[in-house]
Amino acid sequence: MQASDYLVWSADPIAFSIGPIDLPFPLAIWGLVAAAVLIYFGYQKLVPEDLPAGKEPEIPAWKLWGMVIGSFIIGQLIFLLLPSPTINEIGPIAPRWYGFLFASAFAVGFILTRKMFEHASRDPLEVDQLFLYVMLATIIGARLGHVLFYDPSYYLRHPGEIIAIWHGGLASHGAAIGILIAMYLFARKQANMSFLWVADRVVVVVAIAGAFIRTGNFVNSEIIGQPTELPWGVIFEKAPGLTSIERTVPRHPTMLYEALLCIAIFALLWVIYKRYRNRPPEGALFGTFLALLFGGRFFLEFTKINQAAFAGTWAINMGQWLSVPLILVGIWLLAKKVNWNKTEASSQP
Repeated sequence: MQASDYLVWSADPIAFSIGPIDLPFPLAIWGLVAAAVLIYFGYQKLVPEDLPAGKEPEIPAWKLWGMVIGSFIIGQLIFLLLPSPTINEIGPIAPRWYGFLFASAFAVGFILTRKMFEHASRDPLEVDQLFLYVMLATIIGARLGHVLFYDPSYYLRHPGEIIAIWHGGLASHGAAIGILIAMYLFARKQANMSFLWVADRVVVVVAIAGAFIRTGNFVNSEIIGQPTELPWGVIFEKAPGLTSIERTVPRHPTMLYEALLCIAIFALLWVIYKRYRNRPPEGALFGTFLALLFGGRFFLEFTKINQAAFAGTWAINMGQWLSVPLILVGIWLLAKKVNWNKTEASSQP
């Protein structure tokens, strides 16, 4: 086939752009962080302690907005006295499609998690807390995973770049480890809730979120595949890190393969969840997710260009090595821990 027979992908990753907007007064960055912390704990205080499980808190709008505005003012006042970098203007604002898709993954995940917690008659406030744990764990874990697993020598030489997430570099295996830790810490703090019970519900969300995020990778022309002559090969004209000649070669759209894998796994997990009337055997969804997602990732890595330069001569790449223990844990759970003939009804609310 000729190059003209393939899809040529050259989309702009920026959704739209707005020029800089001058602020009427400078804002302390650490003051904004302090305000966010005050808002979180202030909201917990506004929720009645005797609120029945499953009931939404009814907070007067004036109290809620008063708490938000008061937190903002207090945060700024604190850092009038303490040193803090400031923001004098906003912009230029250039949201990227990847950012929209990443945010959409969390929005859809939040809705799904609420629904599953409602099925178990759990307190909806637990979902808010869980999402905070998972969101922070995803971002921190994905970034540290990229730093430690794929380019540690660079970041040892440039430690200031570790927090520069806006420069790119997130690893799904690091996110997986971070989420596992977050689920364990969250489950320890809740009554009548095990790690596997939480994990079974979180992986449903992670599966569909993975489809959103990998679609974002496609828009960004990143995590591209090896050259291919298959009819669905894609020419990535804006792929970073490639020479001008390499950008004319059709390649596997590996990120779309992974997005389709995530959609298929999500569908299967949801079928299992509904098959057991919203109370699947403990560990069933978690084990299925680990075995299928990372099993699929292992084979799809053969279509992907190497992400870790130091592993260029390895028989299997870094992503595959990191997938193996997760695959084994998933198989062990399904074979040894899951009682497919028993639902959770007797052990969970």
